[in-house]
Amino acid sequence: MLNALKIGLLAPPWAAVPPPGYGGTESVVCQLAQGLTAAGQDVVLYATGDSTAPVPTLYAMATADWDRIGHGEVELPHVMHGYEALAGCDIIHDHTLLGPAWALASGYDRVVTTCHGPFRGELRAIYRRYGKRLPVVAISHDQAAHAPEIAVDRVIHHGLDPDEYPVGGGDGGYLLFLGRMTPDKGVREAVLAARAAGEPLVIAAKNREPAEKAYFTEQVMPLLTDDVHVVGEVTGSAKLSLLGEAKALLNPIRWAEPFGLVMIEAMACGTPVIACPNGAAPEIVETGTTGFLCSGLAELVAAIHRVDQLDRDACRAAIIRRFSTARMVADHLNLYQEMVAR
Repeated sequence: MLNALKIGLLAPPWAAVPPPGYGGTESVVCQLAQGLTAAGQDVVLYATGDSTAPVPTLYAMATADWDRIGHGEVELPHVMHGYEALAGCDIIHDHTLLGPAWALASGYDRVVTTCHGPFRGELRAIYRRYGKRLPVVAISHDQAAHAPEIAVDRVIHHGLDPDEYPVGGGDGGYLLFLGRMTPDKGVREAVLAARAAGEPLVIAAKNREPAEKAYFTEQVMPLLTDDVHVVGEVTGSAKLSLLGEAKALLNPIRWAEPFGLVMIEAMACGTPVIACPNGAAPEIVETGTTGFLCSGLAELVAAIHRVDQLDRDACRAAIIRRFSTARMVADHLNLYQEMVAR
């Protein structure tokens, strides 16, 4: 049996771990921290002081700073302190953007980084340089395929703990949109598809930032009638209840989303997913088994009419088989052990 590793996880400073609201990266980091600990590893999390993950946690920033997300003057001091705090670890797994640059400039070794966003724009050039010097993990094959010049060490899909997601019967009589209030997420398309299919829709969406509020006011609000219920951002048991009682998750994404955590959350609750074949969706949704992949309004409507034919137990089984925390942890441990052996 291999000896336990001391693994430092470096989270971004934009949200607590786990996040109190929207925050896919932070949710995944929390699952990884808990899963590695359950697997017998010695885990130290560097995050913000308002984090509540049940692992030893270090921090310099007392609270997360979502309002200044992406600001280098916030992130750089955070990662500087983070690398100092995690210097005694066998492996540092960096989930920030600027952290790997600081690690390379400062001579830290045994550092791996996961890119949680798309490889596009300046990020392509940044991660191409990172990939020459340290392992880069992609979160889907589609994400990696958009930048073949980046030396991706491996693709590791996200995972979740099925025990944290109670199975629902889908007897709420509604379709559910869960995500951000943005054009890329397809909120407007979800409204149009649900209405054309004659089904009620619940919209549970993060709507905090100016661009999100503008999109809601200009593109979504004019479509609202009694068949669409907007409940705002949901978390915890309220989110799980909405997912479990929904007939289906309606997720008509309009961009190449690198993963899409909400899809596996829905399936863990037994809820099938109706999505568009963009980004990682084809790697997650098994058409005709755990949901449908649709191009255009007519296909979305047809899928809504067929969703009752799907077996909710099959959705849950797919998560246990392919998208569990245990599988995600095993994939990462293989990488960490290879790095130590090198």
